[in-house]
Amino acid sequence: MADAKRVLKRQPGPFQRQPRGILTRSELIRSARHIFARDGFEHARIEDIALRAHKTRGAFYDNFKDKEDVFLAIFEEDVFRDLNELGSLLLPLPTLNERIEALAQYLVRLSNDLERMLLNVEFKLYAIRHPNKRKRLADLLRAMRLRTSIPEISRLLPQLDGKTASAKLIDCLAICGVMDGLALNHLFDPDGLDNHALVRYLRLCLKETTPGAALP
Repeated sequence: MADAKRVLKRQPGPFQRQPRGILTRSELIRSARHIFARDGFEHARIEDIALRAHKTRGAFYDNFKDKEDVFLAIFEEDVFRDLNELGSLLLPLPTLNERIEALAQYLVRLSNDLERMLLNVEFKLYAIRHPNKRKRLADLLRAMRLRTSIPEISRLLPQLDGKTASAKLIDCLAICGVMDGLALNHLFDPDGLDNHALVRYLRLCLKETTPGAALP
């Protein structure tokens, strides 16, 4: 986890960069999304990421250490955007069951995002194929969730406040695992596993991990 903390601390936040630097970083991240989804994480080349963004290799290395670093930036960007959108979506809803239903519908929309699902699968496959890197990458993602997702989800679903950080992390990993599996099978066979089924199974998973939620 020490490695994870160093990387997270090293990365400047979105309000610590100058406008031109923010734009360059954003363009590189957008380009990396496309290249990773098109070529796979392992076969993606930094040269292609820079070229698609109309930047130099030097500009890439001014912003990111390597491909793993830019992928983590993609993940972090997605997490912050999701939590921002979920705040405005869930907080006005008065009951826990209404919030869970809205969250399930939101996760289904993410599951239909082919590029995002491919990126999730690609990165995890890369880590699994390289056991020497798997733990470090898993620690980085875990640290990111603890720093961002876990506190914010507790605000959106206050019923989770009775759980320890470790228990919340396990629930978060379980929900992400269920979502990855459902999304992958939905994208592979959308007629066999349609949006209605996605909502149903995501709802069941969310209610199972949330105290006080009424199961159907």
